[in-house]
Amino acid sequence: MAVRNLKDQHQSQFVKLFEQLTGRYSRWQIWADFVVMTAIELSVAVDKVTTAEKVRTYRTIAGKYTEKDQQVFAQMLGEMALGLDEDPDQDFLGQIFMTLKLGNDHNGQFFTPYSVCRMMAVMNDAREQIRQKGWISVNDCACGAGALLIAFANECRKNGINYQTSVLFVAQDIDYITSCMCYIQLSLLGCAGYVVVGNTLSHPATSVDHHGLIPTPGQNVWYTPMYFRDVWHWRRAFSLITA
Repeated sequence: MAVRNLKDQHQSQFVKLFEQLTGRYSRWQIWADFVVMTAIELSVAVDKVTTAEKVRTYRTIAGKYTEKDQQVFAQMLGEMALGLDEDPDQDFLGQIFMTLKLGNDHNGQFFTPYSVCRMMAVMNDAREQIRQKGWISVNDCACGAGALLIAFANECRKNGINYQTSVLFVAQDIDYITSCMCYIQLSLLGCAGYVVVGNTLSHPATSVDHHGLIPTPGQNVWYTPMYFRDVWHWRRAFSLITA
């Protein structure tokens, strides 16, 4: 399959590995399985509340693939991690998703180009708010693969802001797979926050505290590893006291 518009060698290698798995299952199913398994691997390392359920899901999906296939999945994760490490200013999964036209196979989805998200992020200067309050929160209620939040994190980095300790990232999307894509990328980039899977219009994400630090129980929430860092733990504790 001819693939154009890929950003670098890591995206190209990711796609080559992905194409090795096609045959027994559809390209969409392989993509969805990779995304869900990767999200679960990241989640169960830090979120012990939902571990058992997620591990069962992981084993069910992994059971469909051979050991060799699972090694390919691991290599895909490695390429993604290297790609984001070398160039964090990109929507790695979103760009590949659109290049492979996987959105056509799943609800006709179309993600906002990263260049547009970067422009939107540049228009929002958070430095003064962070100087006054110590930290801020940013929310994307239709997050897709997380491009807008990724662009915001990179804009913070370019302006000398440590977004890992100064920004709480909150995302929501109605689609389970794209929510997991967002969760993966925010996690790998070290963004503190969470992703809520749900319909923003009928069931918008809510929180126990007025800062948005603690999601209301009962929602399908995926917490990033950085969310459990000490600085955010103490902010949550203080928020409960002052709620």
